[in-house]
Amino acid sequence: MLEIPSYFTRLYTAAEIDKRVDEIAAQITEDFAGRKVHLVGVLRGANIFLSDLVRRIEVPLSYDFLAVSSYSGTSSTGVVRLIKDLDESIESEHVIVVEDIIDSGLTLNYILEQLQHRKPASVHVCAFLNRPHSRKVEMKIDYTGFEIPDKFVVGYGLDFEQKWRQLPDIWAIN
Repeated sequence: MLEIPSYFTRLYTAAEIDKRVDEIAAQITEDFAGRKVHLVGVLRGANIFLSDLVRRIEVPLSYDFLAVSSYSGTSSTGVVRLIKDLDESIESEHVIVVEDIIDSGLTLNYILEQLQHRKPASVHVCAFLNRPHSRKVEMKIDYTGFEIPDKFVVGYGLDFEQKWRQLPDIWAIN
């Protein structure tokens, strides 16, 4: 059993996360009834959230991944780099970008600009966590799991220096 440090505070339990993922998947299913969606998971943090969504969305779907980097330790550098691009075309697709967390919005803004050039039918945003207090770029988030305080968080795919991703709960590092 992995020991949780005493300076971690639990924000959301696995049960709360599971319930919220069900609700988001149901909303996406309702919103895209009769249409196919193409999910774009942002690696690495969103992979667990994306996997859970994929198994619960009840409309035809496909998915792909891209990877970007803008973090050094616990803070964003403000410079976004594309590390892995999509493998398939999204032209004429209804795209949902699946993010683990939206902080400043700079990374997501970069991603959305890159995707719009590829002529999708539509682009929507699904973020597991939203930290609006850090926002530098305003944007519309179509589906949000939880709004969190201005704290660094780990678990459910989110990490600190590649550690703690496997935790089933969301924890704040105090």
